[in-house]
Amino acid sequence: MITRRMSAARVKRARAVETIAKSLMGACLLFAVTATVGIIAMIVWRGAPSISAQFIFGMPTHNMTQGGIWPAIYGTLMLTLGTALFALPLGVGAGIYLSEYATRGTGTRVVRLSIQNMAGVPSIVYGLFGLSLFVIVLRFGTSLLAGSLTLACLTLPVIIAATEEALRQVPHDLRQASLALGATKLRTVLVVVLPAAAPGIVTGSILGLSRAAGETAPIIFTAAAFYAPMPRSPFDQVMALPYHLYIMATQAVKPAPGIVWGTALVLVAGVTTAGVLAAGWRSRQRSKIRW
Repeated sequence: MITRRMSAARVKRARAVETIAKSLMGACLLFAVTATVGIIAMIVWRGAPSISAQFIFGMPTHNMTQGGIWPAIYGTLMLTLGTALFALPLGVGAGIYLSEYATRGTGTRVVRLSIQNMAGVPSIVYGLFGLSLFVIVLRFGTSLLAGSLTLACLTLPVIIAATEEALRQVPHDLRQASLALGATKLRTVLVVVLPAAAPGIVTGSILGLSRAAGETAPIIFTAAAFYAPMPRSPFDQVMALPYHLYIMATQAVKPAPGIVWGTALVLVAGVTTAGVLAAGWRSRQRSKIRW
């Protein structure tokens, strides 16, 4: 009888703890969602009146305090494309090696730990690294090339981790079946494993590139200019939306508030759209996979 009472009391305590934990997690979720929606709503409310074709595709005038932001949009796109050109092959290749070929041991654990640590390094450190290596040592100067390489270094840990995690989710039976049919290890990876993991790899890569597109600190030292014409070569300086927003918000001669909030809205809309499209594409592709 005493044992039953003790068991009932433990069950009640466990249920009470579970209820408290669920309430706390629900409160955290509500706070996070409310804060996110509030920030986006404020940006849209203040920035939407400034959005127009002239604002998007026009050139800046009057010492950057009026006009459009097309050079900044174009520069951001070029930096993002350059980052993808350098980071995607290296990141996906490294993720494949760690998941499919690397042996378990101290060396592999050290590499994985280093990648995790790289993901937590502040972006300003990547900027100083890019300044030292790409701008000064390799003499690329403050240019589109130096900025793309710096952002690629910043994005690599995210792409490597996303690739490795996506490959791990592919059932091991698929690999065994392919090898049993006589396929080589490389063919199994390229024909069987990689297509099955593609939704996760693509989504993680796009999210990593979206983060790079919104970074300011790395490009301050390596690529961005207060004002620059459209780049004609990889060694030209570029304008970029994050840096343009930083300048507009901190310069002595303040522009119209609509320009600042409009620039913020364009940047947030671009990054958000990329993330939503990536998540939607991943959901559709995963619904087609059966294993």
